[in-house]
Amino acid sequence: MVFPTGYANFYLSESVTIQKISFKNPYGIEIAANLVLPNNGDQKHPLAAVIIGHPMGAVKEQSSMLYAQVLAEHNLATLAFDMPFWGESGGTPRQAVEPTLFEDSFSAAIDFLSTRPEIDKKKIGVLGICASGGYSLSAMKIDPRIKALAACSLVDMGTASRSMMIDESAVEAGVVQREVEFAGGAPVYTGGTVTELSKATNPMQKEFYDFYRTSRGEYTPQGAEEKHTTMPLLSQNSKLLNFYPMMGIENIKRPILLIAGEVAMSRNFSEEAYKGASQPKELYIVPEANHTDMYDNADKIPFDKLIEFFTESLQ
Repeated sequence: MVFPTGYANFYLSESVTIQKISFKNPYGIEIAANLVLPNNGDQKHPLAAVIIGHPMGAVKEQSSMLYAQVLAEHNLATLAFDMPFWGESGGTPRQAVEPTLFEDSFSAAIDFLSTRPEIDKKKIGVLGICASGGYSLSAMKIDPRIKALAACSLVDMGTASRSMMIDESAVEAGVVQREVEFAGGAPVYTGGTVTELSKATNPMQKEFYDFYRTSRGEYTPQGAEEKHTTMPLLSQNSKLLNFYPMMGIENIKRPILLIAGEVAMSRNFSEEAYKGASQPKELYIVPEANHTDMYDNADKIPFDKLIEFFTESLQ
């Protein structure tokens, strides 16, 4: 198999066709997505499809579209979407945090794909990158139409928030900000990726900065403010404290592939998910890879493993 090389976030394949589409979720929010189809696909038979969710704070143009094109080059239809409130998708306030709507987006994408004649509605899988690994796991627990799941650099945003991101003072600040916004005040953004590096910047933030704030992966959706990309609303962020995607994971009896970097700070989330999941399952550790290597480092992303997994799981 031939794959792109190096940091390849903005990879453009000549072997696929990208269709900009949109569909509404059950709550009336317009979801923006790219449907990617292989140019040499077997037009006589509907294709198996993989729905791809982006990292927390990212948009489909960051990481998702690299995966979408490579998988489509190998005869899988793919759909990369923007979460509600983010990127080109609808929903207000912008950059809100709504875990239930994030996980439902995978099911809404299946609703859409089920209407497409080129897609085999019985052969649909999901691929979640970073936080979308958690959202897709949560979706899989209640949507049996998801036949297989792969998660790359999985992050359980609930556990991450409860253990190191959102403390009591942050909850109180969010409540105060809700009242400000209710009275017509300006939104305030929090977390995400720093816009400048300093001696005090921690290693994880430096890693995110290298992707989100440099030419490697920086992308500003139309109408967004560059300095606020990746940053969720302070008034909404505490909702992650009530998010428990690992709970009940043992009840999933469909194939799960968990991919994590050997030196990734997030590796423990994939290991925990693997421990709790039922068979069939596999944990694949990428040597010498960090968390964001799984975003766009084509030299380390195990595309061959993903293609084999979805081809076999969705046959």
